[in-house]
This record gives sequence, structure tokens and C-alpha cells, in this order.
Amino acid sequence: MTRRLSALDHLLARAGDALAGRNDPDTPPPRPTPAAPQPDAASAALAPPERHHAAGLMRVNHAGEVAAQALYHGQSLLARTPEIRRHLLHAAAEERDHLEWCAERLQQLGEGPSRLQPVWYGASFAMGALVSVAGDRWSLGFVEETEKQVVQHLNGHLKKLPKNDHASRAILEQMRVDEARHGAEARAAGGVDLPLPLRLAMRGVARVMTRTAYWF
Repeated sequence: MTRRLSALDHLLARAGDALAGRNDPDTPPPRPTPAAPQPDAASAALAPPERHHAAGLMRVNHAGEVAAQALYHGQSLLARTPEIRRHLLHAAAEERDHLEWCAERLQQLGEGPSRLQPVWYGASFAMGALVSVAGDRWSLGFVEETEKQVVQHLNGHLKKLPKNDHASRAILEQMRVDEARHGAEARAAGGVDLPLPLRLAMRGVARVMTRTAYWF
């Protein structure tokens, strides 16, 4: 006799997959990494200090994608309508591509992901669930604002990457395209502007994660 899995069961399974870096079997396979055509994919063109710096930046981006998974999972858990839930889970599936790309690039650079992944996931899941309590329009507005801030963050990282790290640059450029689209889609689906204090709080939380994940 088998037990029928609940929505919470599926979300917990996704959480485990996100933290372990596994693909969710219910989602399409990830898109090929944009770094694949790059001649320096194995990081041979980078001096050791450059490689360490690039790895720190990509570790931050990987942590951000773990947090993105958690936000979307938390929001989808309490979404008011099936349409919004599907919208959130579709975006989460695309974020899985980013997670895979960053993990692969970290491995090529000879370093690993943040050791605080469970913290990033748990805090972000709680934040996503909390904002969903206010309703789908606020939840979508949260997605839009998050993606705006992520695009700004990626712009900064693209300037900080070593000039010879074409592989990491290709990944971040494609991520920037995807994140901008996610924000625009959330707005089109009914997202509303968030209050300034909440936007500033989001920036503060992101700053803490960014500075911590670079080293740990």
C-alpha cells in the first residue's frame, strides 16, 4: 500500500534536490551551460588568484540560485491560484538551470559551493511563504523586485570577473537575460510595486548573503 504524496511532500523533495544539487525528475533536463563553447571552460587561462576570485563570485551566484529555488518553492506552497503556482514553479525550473551551471563552473574552478546552503534555503523559503500570505499580486511583486535586484547584482559581478574568465561571463550573461524576463513576466502576471522599506530590507539581506557566501 502506497501513500499519496502531498504538495508539501513534493516541495520537501525539491528542497532536498536543490540542496544536493540534483535535478528534479519532474522537470525537463537543464539547458546546456553557456560556458560550454568557451575555450577557458577548464579555467586554464586564469592565474590562481583570478581563479580563486572567480570561484568566490560564482559561489555567491550559486548561493543566490539556492535562495531563488527556496523563494519560489515557498511562494508556490501558499499561492492562491493554480495559475500563479504554475507560473512560480515554471520560473523555479528555469532557475534550476542556473543552479546547475554555477555548480559545474565552481567544479571547473576547483572549488565548492557555500557551506551555508541550508541557511540560505531555509531563510529564503520562509521569506517566500511569508510574502505569499499577503496574496498573489504581492507575491508576484516580490518576484519582480527580487529579479531587478539580481540583475543589478549580476551587472556588478560581470564587471568584477577576471577579463580572461569568458566561461563564467557567458553563464552570468545568460542568467541576466533569464532573470530580467522572469521579472517582466511577474509584472505582466499582476505583480505590484513593493513598499520602499521592504525593498531596502531585501537589499540588506542580499548584501549579507553576498558577502558571506563569497568566503563560506
